[in-house]
Amino acid sequence: MSVYKGPERLLNDSYMTLSAPFRLFKHSIDGLIDTHWHEFFEMGFVVSGSGTHVLNGVPSRLTRGSAFLLTPADFHSLKSDPGETLQLYDFIFKEQFIREPLFELLFGQNTEHAYWYLGDEIETIEREYERIWDETLHWQAGSDLLIQGSVERLLIDLSRKCKGTGQAAQASTPDLMQPVQSSVRKALIYIQHHFREAIPLEEVASYCGLSANYFSECFRKGTGTTFQSYVQELRLQFAKSLLKTTQLPVTEICFASGFNTLPHFERAFKKRFGLPPRLFRKQ
Repeated sequence: MSVYKGPERLLNDSYMTLSAPFRLFKHSIDGLIDTHWHEFFEMGFVVSGSGTHVLNGVPSRLTRGSAFLLTPADFHSLKSDPGETLQLYDFIFKEQFIREPLFELLFGQNTEHAYWYLGDEIETIEREYERIWDETLHWQAGSDLLIQGSVERLLIDLSRKCKGTGQAAQASTPDLMQPVQSSVRKALIYIQHHFREAIPLEEVASYCGLSANYFSECFRKGTGTTFQSYVQELRLQFAKSLLKTTQLPVTEICFASGFNTLPHFERAFKKRFGLPPRLFRKQ
């Protein structure tokens, strides 16, 4: 009897070289790429074929022109339709590859992620990827700058075309309708991508350039909740999605969601959703 090992975690060291914080792949998917997550960001663009992409438990259709952007906090799977082969470009990159203003543009307004269908721009986008691909194959002076510029244009264009359809319900975050100052917004983006790790308040405060006490006060005023409650809500919603859409053991879901102990996870989950994790899954 085989033992289910759960989703694979793809690491930077296995998929990128030491000389560059990015890499471009051409993938042909004939069948299923099982649920996994990764240490890096991932931007995909479908060239041909059709299939289904399940992002954080939410399925969306993939056809020519479909695009998506994933962070290290996301998990996903891809499956081609019967008789179809999904052909796609897959650009992966480390967080430091994106300059801070662009990072905030992409994730500062809405921390959920969306799919895009590029419509009339499909051929233009495809040519952009072809140029990036050619630069990676024939590296020369300025290739890194050209690739950086091309990827930044792609990311900006994609973010502008986001229609909010097929969004991944990774987490129902607390209401952020009120204005949030820049340091708190920066913290929210950081938390969204690292909530499954141990992220003490002091660490995030330092990342935002504030003292722990002042950051805590600003965070509560800006979001209407405490730092600890905000992080726990993200973890619980992530765990809820895993329970609904995977066969991962509850213990593995506990640790994958960022909780340190199973009893704490079970108590917090029951308090939030009214049922312990195992009963929630059965229902």
